[in-house]
Amino acid sequence: QVQLVESGGGLVQAGGSLRLSCAASGSIGSINLMGWHRQAPGKQRELVADVTRIGFTNYADSVKGRFTISRDNAKNLVYLQMNSLKLEDTGVYYCRFASTSRDYWGQGTQVTVSS
Repeated sequence: QVQLVESGGGLVQAGGSLRLSCAASGSIGSINLMGWHRQAPGKQRELVADVTRIGFTNYADSVKGRFTISRDNAKNLVYLQMNSLKLEDTGVYYCRFASTSRDYWGQGTQVTVSS
């Protein structure tokens, strides 16, 4: 059974940095799209960033210039480097792997930015 496991979340002061990682266990096959989504309290889940297999990236306007997504295809890993964190970046961050046949989601990791 395939599982995605996120790590790297935590509590950080505004202006600080965190690096999230997401790894897949089990036989997951070829993943076209890897991404990160987040959900703040009382809000809908939103896309933060995603990256295609050949490296094309897409970012939410709110994180452009501050966050960087990257992936390791050989290891089925995706990372999210988050710099200059703001209070509004607080939320649960979920990784998503999309193949041609289905989506896989992680269980989420909490990111809390304090003033």
